[in-house]
Amino acid sequence: MPATKHQHLTKFLAASVTCFFIGSIHGVLQMLPPIRAWLDSIGSPYGGPGHMIDPLAHAHINLIGGVMMLAMAVTYYLLPKFTGTDIWSRKLENTSFWMTILGVTCFYGSLMIFGYWEGTLLLEKGAEFVNEVHAIYVPIGALSATIMGIGLWLFLANSAMTIIKARNNK
Repeated sequence: MPATKHQHLTKFLAASVTCFFIGSIHGVLQMLPPIRAWLDSIGSPYGGPGHMIDPLAHAHINLIGGVMMLAMAVTYYLLPKFTGTDIWSRKLENTSFWMTILGVTCFYGSLMIFGYWEGTLLLEKGAEFVNEVHAIYVPIGALSATIMGIGLWLFLANSAMTIIKARNNK
């Protein structure tokens, strides 16, 4: 079967489906009684290490990884049809994909790893040990969130420039 002119959007859809799958497994697991009890004991969903796993990690894998990757695919597909012009930059489209998916994957992973680590320390050794691990998490979380944010902002910029390009071509 020959490649279509929209094949470049397949990666967005594959990422969306994959993130929704991970998020659905995450949601089921966090509701199992022993896991729910552990999460509640470490502060989920209101604070402490538990809130890193539920709701933050769960929300980001579903909303950014699932919904936003789908929204990006749909926008990059429909915007040229609605405006009658090509996307402003295919390179920016590709960069927005990779930065967003890298950022959300690293952010989700860091929330899960550090949430579990901090939660275990909280229960086994006390709150004073959590702060030491949290000091390691903050720059990693901030970096991955920044990468994710830049990916989303590049998507928004590319979409806006496509609309501006279409208006200027009238």
